[in-house]
Amino acid sequence: MTLGRRPQPTALRRAAGNPGKRAWNHDEPQPPETMPECPPHLDGEAQAEWHRLASTLHQMGVLTTVDRAAMAAYCQCWGRWVEAEEKLKVTPIMLKSPSGHVQQSPWLSIANRQLELMGRFMTELGLTPAARSRIVSLREAEPAQEPVTVVRLIVGPEDRDHPALANEVMISGPDARL
Repeated sequence: MTLGRRPQPTALRRAAGNPGKRAWNHDEPQPPETMPECPPHLDGEAQAEWHRLASTLHQMGVLTTVDRAAMAAYCQCWGRWVEAEEKLKVTPIMLKSPSGHVQQSPWLSIANRQLELMGRFMTELGLTPAARSRIVSLREAEPAQEPVTVVRLIVGPEDRDHPALANEVMISGPDARL
């Protein structure tokens, strides 16, 4: 069963001008833009990956404290993938079982599974060029300014002192000018 397209964040639809004219969620929660700390359960390569990426993703406006679990899961997958790849350097890819059958190394299965999981988290966190083109930074989600209307009146010398025009010309907006 296919579920259809994933919903776009409201900020992305606002930036695109809401081409489908669908109503958007005005109550969409906005997480605080604070940098999450590295979870204590990460160690070795996983912790190094956290420190390599976390500040950059936070500066991009992608990583907040509510994203800590997703980032930790990605880093844990990274650590396990690196460990499996290191083991594959010293063990053969195909092994003989005690019964004499040739089978794939368990380290290869672990490496492949972790790589698959990493790919999912990379998409969510914007860690690939294609994924970055589909996500919106929280810093881009600022509301757009209201449009400015500029009105120019051409008034002849005889009409400048007309009482009807004395208080009728109003210019508003931050960028309004004649």
